[in-house]
Amino acid sequence: MAFMVKHMVGGQLKNLTGGLTEEKSEGEKSDAAAQGMTQEEFEQYQQQLEEEKQEREAHFAQKKAERATVRSHFRDKYRLPKNETDETQIQQAGDDVVLPTELAKMIAEDNQEEAHKQSMLGQLSNIQNVDMDQLKDKAQATLEDLKKQTENCSLM
Repeated sequence: MAFMVKHMVGGQLKNLTGGLTEEKSEGEKSDAAAQGMTQEEFEQYQQQLEEEKQEREAHFAQKKAERATVRSHFRDKYRLPKNETDETQIQQAGDDVVLPTELAKMIAEDNQEEAHKQSMLGQLSNIQNVDMDQLKDKAQATLEDLKKQTENCSLM
């Protein structure tokens, strides 16, 4: 009943007085009181929320920088044009950008495969109808024949 009277009469009184002084004091009390805390507890709670928010934002920025690092790695690998936003995200994170271990392993495997493909044996394996074992056997046989011929040579 008191609530209804306060609601009916209080609204009209606020209109008459403008409600400036009462509203501020109630607004401060209503946040803390609405959650059942004292003002000090409420301030600590708000500070804790702000710290958690900053931690989340820092973690998110770190993840964005890691993703940008991966993208820039693949741009370098495939000789694609660089992206300014990726570079700024990496710079904002500073030197703390580290690739995840799984991704670093994948990149290392890719680099090994590319090194193998660029080697002589890698190029030969790309040619069709070439048996690598047979080729190695022929090379060894040729070397053995050369050694036998040099042993039998009277000049040497």
